[in-house]
Amino acid sequence: MSSSEPIMSGNQSLCTHFTFVAFSSLAELQPVLFFVFLTIYLFTMGGNLLIIGLIWGTPSLHTPMYFFLVNLSFLEMCYITSVVPQMLVHLLVETKIISVARCAAQMYVFSILGLTECCLLAAMAYDRFVAICHPLHYSLLMGPGVCLKLAAASWTTGVMVESAQTTWIFTLPFCGTGRIQHFFCDIMPVVELACVDTSHNEIVMFVLSVLFIMTPCLLILCSYVRILVTILRIPSATGRSKAFSTCSSHILVVSLFYGTALFTYLQPKAAHTPETDKATALMYTVVTPALNPVIYTLRNKEVKENRPKVKEGGSLNSKEDSK
Repeated sequence: MSSSEPIMSGNQSLCTHFTFVAFSSLAELQPVLFFVFLTIYLFTMGGNLLIIGLIWGTPSLHTPMYFFLVNLSFLEMCYITSVVPQMLVHLLVETKIISVARCAAQMYVFSILGLTECCLLAAMAYDRFVAICHPLHYSLLMGPGVCLKLAAASWTTGVMVESAQTTWIFTLPFCGTGRIQHFFCDIMPVVELACVDTSHNEIVMFVLSVLFIMTPCLLILCSYVRILVTILRIPSATGRSKAFSTCSSHILVVSLFYGTALFTYLQPKAAHTPETDKATALMYTVVTPALNPVIYTLRNKEVKENRPKVKEGGSLNSKEDSK
């Protein structure tokens, strides 16, 4: 075994280390990739820290919409940090090794944050639904206690489901070359290294993906169907434009996140190739977290101008509307 130190168990050589293939085929471009990904990482961390600091230091932004945005920004910082620093190191070294224990830790963190983001985006969609469809009851339906419960439920779901799934995966014996056809410990590339039949595991993982990725997605779709119906009933074009503008940033973030997630985790196994998997993974581990602060600062006047245009919670009864 070239880069994985084996433990002999009967006739099997069990891996204690994995080796990433990563971007080995682009050896000459790896220094360039290092500086590109480092720049994106620093930009992402700085952008999200700026959003968190601005909201934290501006009392007028202490509303449910921005409470969830702080959660999302913190999550994105953890999300990109779970993958990119290790990838940067591996772009500078020839042998890209990770121990099984560290691989498990990375998968725990990454998968927990991924599922938590699914649930958090659904909570943000519910917030927009209440703000637009039930503005008079917004303060009651989206009080501080409700927001805390929704955020806690998102994190709890992510931790419980993905901890169980990752623990299950790492009870499998891994053998062979120990070469992961990826740049981080994603679920499917690691499962492919198991030296036992994993068809049952893959079915269960697919069902879990459908259940816990699609359920928040369906909740988001239902929320926006109701929002769209309500917006179409607004008589003035100005009112419809203002109503839609409160949702546009969230819609764009959801589209980016779910577009790559659905393509990666719900397509048939036969459709996966190492090249497409790595390209898609770069979208949801590097590009999407970098775009989120841009989307929310460029599309959101309250964040840009440090002065809210809407009343408590971001409902549609703004000062301009009341004139």
